[in-house]
Amino acid sequence: MVVDLPRYKDATLDAVRERVLAGQRLSLEDGLALYRTRDIFTVGELANAVRERLHGRRAYYNINRHINYSNYCVLRCKFCAFYRPYPKSEAERPADGYDFSIDEIVGFAREAADHGATETHIVGGLHPKKSFEWYLDMCRAIKAACPELHLKAFTAIEIVHFTRISKPRLGIREVLTALRDAGLDSMPGGGAEIFDDRVHDEAFRAKVGEQHWFDVHHAAHELGIPSNATMLYGHIEGIEERLTHLIKLREHQDQAIARRDAYDAAVAAGKTPDGPRPAAFNCCIPLSFIPDGSEFGHLPGPTGLDDLRTLAISRLMLDNFAHIKAFWIMQSPKLSQVALNWGVDDFDGTVVWYDITKREGRGYNHQELTVEQIQRLMREAGCEPVERDSLYNVVRRDADGAVVGR
Repeated sequence: MVVDLPRYKDATLDAVRERVLAGQRLSLEDGLALYRTRDIFTVGELANAVRERLHGRRAYYNINRHINYSNYCVLRCKFCAFYRPYPKSEAERPADGYDFSIDEIVGFAREAADHGATETHIVGGLHPKKSFEWYLDMCRAIKAACPELHLKAFTAIEIVHFTRISKPRLGIREVLTALRDAGLDSMPGGGAEIFDDRVHDEAFRAKVGEQHWFDVHHAAHELGIPSNATMLYGHIEGIEERLTHLIKLREHQDQAIARRDAYDAAVAAGKTPDGPRPAAFNCCIPLSFIPDGSEFGHLPGPTGLDDLRTLAISRLMLDNFAHIKAFWIMQSPKLSQVALNWGVDDFDGTVVWYDITKREGRGYNHQELTVEQIQRLMREAGCEPVERDSLYNVVRRDADGAVVGR
């Protein structure tokens, strides 16, 4: 006997559905309804409808190499299992502490470029001993050795740190200008965590907060430096705090797009605007909190369903962001594959080496997927794999794998 099981449907989502299908902006109340409903399938379907409106069945990935230059950090954020205190003496040096030289970092980048990478992604701890000039030298050295690589580097937290260690002391805009001139192409967007005073004070009090994070990205966009944005969810924040975080990102993106549109309008009118064409956020990456090894290790972390729901709601709330990424390192390859039908269009890339988080107690930092593995996951999800560069230009390669166009 075949039993006809009725599908669950929440009528309170009808108004949200109408707004989504009409391309209208969702409110905080709409986001709360999406988080609270048991009708998770409708949440996924609505996010997928937006995803397909923007990208069809294309799914993006890139060939990249993450480099964490050091895990020594002056901060002690409770959610972080990455940082190590800088040793006062060689005898106190932690066994798992590291501090790569510029030559070693250039070697990693050159190896990545030789294997077809189009991007190197560089972040690290707030090192108490390195000078700002060291970071400039690192950027220059990478660009000299690998001019074909896009250099995506440094969170807003690192940029503020650079203002404090520069001599003479520089402002945010001056630091970003110096980095851009040294070869910085874009910024990854980490360090946002959750834009909320309560969460900030309890989880990462010593780290710069919301205002500084936005100040950095505002300045970067004015200087023509594209960036991404993140949200670290699943620790001590609530769903309303997640939604407020997304709405603040959306408001900043509105401003960035307005500046870019005004620049383009001036050019179309035959005027020559001052400065470079303003940039904006390329992508939002909701990051799933992994409690292992952190001071919040007693917390359970988000479930798979919470991951899917949050990725989908991010797609629905961020109507002015072109791309939503499931960073497979954080959400796992299998869940990221499912998320390609829950509003996500980007999978990140091959990664190779990532030390900031390790899922499910795995203590190794070699975390890599091959292009073939990524493409298989995408095709099984009903998607067309598309290799992109850091700015979402489609990468074309010849039969030998060499880049022939973007």
